[in-house]
Amino acid sequence: MSQRTYVRRRVAITGVGMVSPLGTGRAATWQALLEARSGIGRITRFDSSDFCCHIAGEVSGFDPLDFMDKKEARKSDVFIQYAVAASQLALDDAGFVIDDSNAARVAVHVGAGIGGLPLIESMHTVLLERGPSRISPFFIPGLIANMAAGQVSIKTGAKGPNHSPCTACTTGLHAIGDAFRNIQLGYADAAIAGGSEGPLTPLGLGGFCAMRALSTRNDDPQTASRPWDKDRDGFVMAEGSGIVVLEEYEQAEKRGAHIYAEIVGYGQSGDAYHISAPHPEGEGAARVMEAAIADAEIDKEQVVYINAHGTSTELGDRAEVLAIRRVFGEHADRLAVSSTKSSTGHLLGAAGGIETGILALAIDQGVIPATLNLETPGEDCDLDFVPGQPRRQPIPVALNNSFGFGGTNGALVLVQAS
Repeated sequence: MSQRTYVRRRVAITGVGMVSPLGTGRAATWQALLEARSGIGRITRFDSSDFCCHIAGEVSGFDPLDFMDKKEARKSDVFIQYAVAASQLALDDAGFVIDDSNAARVAVHVGAGIGGLPLIESMHTVLLERGPSRISPFFIPGLIANMAAGQVSIKTGAKGPNHSPCTACTTGLHAIGDAFRNIQLGYADAAIAGGSEGPLTPLGLGGFCAMRALSTRNDDPQTASRPWDKDRDGFVMAEGSGIVVLEEYEQAEKRGAHIYAEIVGYGQSGDAYHISAPHPEGEGAARVMEAAIADAEIDKEQVVYINAHGTSTELGDRAEVLAIRRVFGEHADRLAVSSTKSSTGHLLGAAGGIETGILALAIDQGVIPATLNLETPGEDCDLDFVPGQPRRQPIPVALNNSFGFGGTNGALVLVQAS
């Protein structure tokens, strides 16, 4: 029996779409990062006074009617609205048109870590107060996690592989990695890929409060997300969507697209350790970085920057540093490592989408975003974390990390366009 030979095609990032606590659109989010601004503030969606945490990264000024009609918006949970918006923004940024000539070769890989929690809560209230006959017929299709990908496909006309990973806080990165693989191996020529999340509800906040996972620096929200700082006390919940447009590299060049960066490596691993805590020595995190670097067929010493998972939790931050030292050895001291969650908060399933987009912009612009609020590094937190202000520096090769509950890990290697 003959074996199929796979030709590994090159994959470019040509569009970046963002809906984040820093603003709607690539330019707004990137400008805030250049200015080292935080998007964290007091929760305004509901009364949080009974909770231990009163702060979050809310999206403000977003109008779903800019991207869909009123009927569609009413039938869709907010995570779907964010995904549709970010996808359209990414396509516009790429100047990529989907039509009959290419639709069947355009994939959609958009995931959510939680799905439609706001809609679940609101319909549960309807059930209790008004009875089962008043539950909306659009309840289920409005909340299931894969409907972000479904609605993006419907709205854009993309008819290629349609897939929605649900891997906690690694979701967005896994979606992009899976799309990268589909294009690399020839199953698609382009993809809309990333993550979306809308978890800011009383139940969502209460669940993470019960885990004691959230920062309670309620009197100073903008300093609450402080990765690697000795006074970090948990992550800050956030919402939004990060989507990128991926294309087969030669196709992108032929149509004259601006290529922000090229994806050259993708790794996945599992901790097999704990439902929420990382392996204390970062064993799974180290293996996923090793896997991505091996897939990229580069030397470790070529990596100059890591956009870290860096959530601002005691265990997670330390484990990631130990993993980086385990992988890079002495070269770890020459790496720049920063966490943009210090600005955006933690977008859960959307984090990897936002952060891959940010990394592509960083490579394109030659600017490493800062880690905000890092005053005194904590125990074992001894890398170059780019504290305070962004750093202008060429970034020929970079790594992006995402880790999730259940021990699910992902990493991507991005390089400058050539």
